[in-house]
Amino acid sequence: MSQPQREVKVAIAGATGTVGQRFICLLSSHPYFRISSLHASPRSAGKAYKDVVKWKQAVRLPKGVQDLVVRSCDADQFGDAEIVFSGLDSDVAGEVEEALRKAEYAVFSNAGNFRRDPLVPLCVPLVNPSHFAIVPHQKQQLGLKKGFIITNANCSTTGIVVPLHALEKAFGPLETVMVTTMQAISGAGYPGVPSLDILDNVVPYIGKEEEKIEWELAKILGGLSDDMTEFDYHSKHPMKVSAHCNRVPVVDGHLECMSIRFARRPPPSPQQVKDALKAFYCEAQKMGCPSAPQQAIVVHEAPDRPQPRLDRHDENGANVHVGRVRECPVLDLKLVVLSSNVNIGAATSSIINAEYAIAKGIV
Repeated sequence: MSQPQREVKVAIAGATGTVGQRFICLLSSHPYFRISSLHASPRSAGKAYKDVVKWKQAVRLPKGVQDLVVRSCDADQFGDAEIVFSGLDSDVAGEVEEALRKAEYAVFSNAGNFRRDPLVPLCVPLVNPSHFAIVPHQKQQLGLKKGFIITNANCSTTGIVVPLHALEKAFGPLETVMVTTMQAISGAGYPGVPSLDILDNVVPYIGKEEEKIEWELAKILGGLSDDMTEFDYHSKHPMKVSAHCNRVPVVDGHLECMSIRFARRPPPSPQQVKDALKAFYCEAQKMGCPSAPQQAIVVHEAPDRPQPRLDRHDENGANVHVGRVRECPVLDLKLVVLSSNVNIGAATSSIINAEYAIAKGIV
């Protein structure tokens, strides 16, 4: 993919929040996206960003945004931005993102409000950017010329769907997936989980998280109808998914343990699975999206890897790590997956989605 011969102006909604801050970190050095405006709640509007943000990132606040005056999230405040990256919380995201779409902005959302929408792609960029093909239908149905919404998946879904997709590509459909998550506290946003709840503890419940995994996998791994107007939720090979979600005292990085049964009999061996995961190469990589990882899936041989502290920053958190690939005595195969919930599980996914949309001429 050749990079666009122009800067593309982008705005960030929810700029003071955890995901908004991560957007700023990633976009401040992007080769062609340029931050044109930052947007937050009315109490922050009209003030310099540095004066209202509680900066929680491990890098310094980029100089280019320190003095930007924060604007409200009203659609008429987004100016000449072509793309809006939304890090808004779901309690406000629906109304704001709908208004932005109506105002003809291309909206790339991290919130869950439109994930179930039959017109909106739920895209993990390392897996299913082909679902962008429904965007013309979305515009047509809503009478829009340029405006649309594309969402990325829940952070816990994103980590596991990448290796699951790679395995389906290599060995055919999956019948059963059982997953237990150990999810970082940053997934709860800021201020997030109270210290007295999470220190020296594991919380075996995250509201609505298990059901998100169980239905999001089906929409992501399913296809589109021949006329590109509706999603096929895996009707030909329905996959049963059971999830257990836990919050653990780790800052960043979701670790997830999976057992899998393949429809193929006999199933592939652990070595065949490792070879397929290592060989996986996705469309975003082929298109040369600058934020896509060089190696989408890193396979570890060491018995104690992957680990959040050791692996979450690899390739700036844009890839997925897999380890402990072995036979399962109950299903066929079991393995461990690590992903950066704040990067590929959130902001990085939206940015790669936008890069892909630029490459395909959708924006």
